[in-house]
Amino acid sequence: MKARTISVPDLLERLESHYGPQEPCWPVYPYEFLIWWHCGYPASDDRCMRGWESLKRGLGIQPDRILAASQAQLAEALKPGGMVPELRAMRLQQIAQCVVNEYGGRLDSLFTGPIADVRKALKRFPNIADPGVDRILLFERKAPVAAVPSNCPHVLVRIIHGQEREDYGVTYREAQSIIESQLPEQFQARQRAFLLLKAHGQSICKRKPQCDRCPLQSDCAYAAGVTRGGRLQNS
Repeated sequence: MKARTISVPDLLERLESHYGPQEPCWPVYPYEFLIWWHCGYPASDDRCMRGWESLKRGLGIQPDRILAASQAQLAEALKPGGMVPELRAMRLQQIAQCVVNEYGGRLDSLFTGPIADVRKALKRFPNIADPGVDRILLFERKAPVAAVPSNCPHVLVRIIHGQEREDYGVTYREAQSIIESQLPEQFQARQRAFLLLKAHGQSICKRKPQCDRCPLQSDCAYAAGVTRGGRLQNS
């Protein structure tokens, strides 16, 4: 039996009923997000938060504090966040140096020009590509873009179309297109979508999805294909 095509507003209602309303677990102010993003590796909310809290307690997150510290001190503070703390320490000092030298210690002026210029400026920071830029613009309320969680762009594509693409960028853009076509260009609507899709991708719709636990199983094109193939996974 083919799964019914579920609309994005309906699937978000179902996800919110399952997970409850979601809030960002990361700092949304752009400078703080850039620092938080490098506080854990491999990147995850838990690892980034552990490194972030350790850095805040120890050395502080302000640009001048980061530049005054040695890379060894920074690496020690970042160890609770996981691997390669030395590399992440170097990245933090690159970020802080750019913020001080080009933006006077605050990123406010970065957001004063056209969005295309803002995007280009943000992508100059280490490890910030289009998904990171989209998240910053949406949650800093600079542009209501169709941001998609960078670690699980497959979620929406699986539900609507049945299978993510082999190319990450194609999957990401396809998920964006679905959001753009079905949700209003409003901050609240698109922030809610980002957070609920992120929760679902981290909890159930993982790389090896737990379809038997999914509140969307009866309306998910991916689950319908798995069931027809006799491969419904539970781990």
